[in-house]
Formats: sequence, structure tokens, C-alpha cells
Amino acid sequence: MSKPALKYLILIIVALTGLLLSPSSSRAESPNEKGSSGDSSPEEQIFRPQRGQFPPVHLGHTYRGELVFVDHANRRGSLRVEGSGMFFRNDPHPFALLPYAEVRYRNAPADLKDIPLGTVLRVTAYLPPDPKLSSVPVLPVDNRERDANHNRGAGIFPAENHVLLLEDEPSYCQRTNSKWQLNKIQVKQDHGTLHATHFSETQPNSNAAPEALTFDSATRIWRGRERLTFREWVDENEWEENQEIALADLSVQLGIAWKPTANGVFTRFHLSDIWLDEISMQRSSDLQLETHKQFIRARWMPAWVDAVEYGEFGQATVTATLFGGMAPSLYEDFKAEDGAMMNPVEATLKHTHGAYGPAHMACRGPILEVIRSESAPPRGSSGIQIRFKTDLIIEGIRPGNVVRVRPAAWPLVNLPREEYLNDGSSISEERFPTPAIFPKY
Repeated sequence: MSKPALKYLILIIVALTGLLLSPSSSRAESPNEKGSSGDSSPEEQIFRPQRGQFPPVHLGHTYRGELVFVDHANRRGSLRVEGSGMFFRNDPHPFALLPYAEVRYRNAPADLKDIPLGTVLRVTAYLPPDPKLSSVPVLPVDNRERDANHNRGAGIFPAENHVLLLEDEPSYCQRTNSKWQLNKIQVKQDHGTLHATHFSETQPNSNAAPEALTFDSATRIWRGRERLTFREWVDENEWEENQEIALADLSVQLGIAWKPTANGVFTRFHLSDIWLDEISMQRSSDLQLETHKQFIRARWMPAWVDAVEYGEFGQATVTATLFGGMAPSLYEDFKAEDGAMMNPVEATLKHTHGAYGPAHMACRGPILEVIRSESAPPRGSSGIQIRFKTDLIIEGIRPGNVVRVRPAAWPLVNLPREEYLNDGSSISEERFPTPAIFPKY
């Protein structure tokens, strides 16, 4: 064979070898790449929240579970997620709140520390925005489809563990215009069983099947401005024990929790609270709202930076969007021409600049403008932007980054040590404390 012919033959062999070994022909699509082809619709593709964008609610995964652990300073915890198997066997599943997550308890804004352990919560969550920075375990994207075995079933370890919306039963019901209808009751000494049906006030034909729920002497019964004991409620209605008594389809709001259940029942939820009328429910909401307002005023309003216009000698004008889900009166405290402070925070909303409090290194200056959107904002956003001018911009206040803002009318206090980072420390032990934080005796 001549040298030119041999050269062309070698080129053909190299080309064929490259085709056979190319990634598109040498391996199957992995679960982490499922739906990444250009032919699939956006809903079929794997979705992760993007920096500087509030994620669409319809792309989130929804589930519910019992709150079993809380690390409020790092805005994370664990839920025993309801699946198709035996609920008590399900291991606690970690979750983390997105910076703009909305937490609601008793139909009012809340912090994680406000919610009692054992409360059953409804969740809308996504895959970690950046797996490398996740404060909870990162799981295979198809994990909610996998069977956990040991009579636990599928769905109890979803990879969607970064939460946009976390709400208890009354919050969910009032958001969706629904209630619970009490059908029948059975009392046995200091405990009993209620049969209730969840129904929609706007979609009457969407009623679910009746559900059996336990209650006991610790269940709180609210009516108007008073709290009834279990025994007072039973005696007032003259319900006889050990009999199944039909109720007149009383419409109420229920606080749902979980307790270990007797008689071999593996999944049955428990009533922590029963609100018998609108006055009692509104009163509980108002009390929780005041608790949260005081919390936010001390910790400052979370927001993220949309844009920074740099001036001379460290001057800058910052445009930021305030996060949503807060009391309206908190947003009203942001007024044009009033003074303000702004400090960078990380994804857990911990302040990252300042050795002894958020005001130590915070930028200071006037609010130039407050801009309110005319359209309904997405979940996580207030729809309110502020333009803030400072004479000395600090590192960390950049487009896409999260900040906290304090209007001048709010109190200036120092935070407990676990709620801020020491001068922006990136040490993992500083961000997520180990047992070494405890004193040695």
C-alpha cells in the first residue's frame, strides 16, 4: 500500500474510533441528566432555583411531614415525611429553607423556632440551588421515586429538600379556602377519635374522604377568646363515653400533629388544636403575627441585591428586592428619605460582616426610593424594591447576593452568637457548629 493510501486509512480509523467512544454513544443517560435534552419541555427538565430569581411554585415538589428537629439559627431541620408505608418507621429527612422561604404557623408569618416539634407541616420544595453549598445532604434527583423498604414505601426521602413554603394545617387551609368538617366523635376516658373531612369552600365537589384523627387531654380547644379543656368540651356537649356520636358537620380549623398510636395503627395523625370559630382562629393568628414582627425588627428584613451603581470613593446606590411573607406594617416602615442600614448575609440569613453584631460593619445611608410592583409578586417576593445610597459600600453587597436591611425606625440590638458569622468566616464549624461548641467541664 502506498504512503498516501495508508495515511487516508489511518484517518478513517481515527474518525470511526472517535464516533464509537463519544459520550453520546458510549453511555446511557444518568438520573442526574434525565430531561436535559433539548427536546423535553421545561416541566420535564430538572429544575433548580436560579440565583436572583424566585422559582415558579408549580415546579416545586409538595409533600407533608412531622417536624422532628430544628436548627433555627441555620434555618434547617428535619421532617418525618409521610409516604405510602408505616409512618413511625420513617427516618427524619433533613430540609433547608431557601433565603426567601415563607414559613407560616397559625396562618401568620413565623420562624422555625416558633413551631412546636411534632407539628405536621405542608412543604413546597426544590432541588438544592447549588449542591456544593447545600447545608443538608444532596440526594439523587429521582430519590422520591425510590422505595425505602422496611415497610416505609416511596416518597419519604425527596431530593427536593430546599423549601420555598412551609406551613401548618390552618395556614394551608386558609390559603386554599378550605376547612375541616367534623362528622363523628368517640370518647374514651382521657382520649378519643374524631372523624373529619377536609373540604374546599370554593370547590365543593373536591372533598376528600373522611379521616380518623386522635385527640386527648392535651388537645387545646379554642372558642372565641377562651381555651377549653378536653373534658370541658366533652361535658358541655354531654357526649357519652365509648359511643360513636354523629356531629352536625361542624366546620372548624384543625392543628394537626403526630403521636405514637396504640392498637397497631401505623399512620394516624393527632389533633394538637381545634379552633371552633373564626374569632379564635384570628386571635391565634394575631398573636403569632406580633411574635414574628418583633423577631424581624431585631434581625432586619431579608432581601437580595438587584443592582449596584458604583460612584466615587466607595459610594454606591443599591437596588434590592425585599423578601415576601412578612406583616404589611413591616414593609410600611421602609420610607423614602429615611435612613437605613444594609449588611450582607449568607443563604441561612446569618450576618457575615461584623464581629459583634450586624450594625458593626453595615453600610449606612438614606433610602432614595421605594418601588411597589403593580402586579402580583411571585412566592418569596414582596414585590417591593428599595433604592439605597451609601457612602461606603462593603464587600458582599453585589447583584444576586442576599442582604438584610434595617430601616431607621427599628431597634438597634446585638444578636446572640449563634445567629451571625464572625467577620464573614467561611470555616464550616463556624457556619454549622460541631459538638466542640459545648464547654468542657
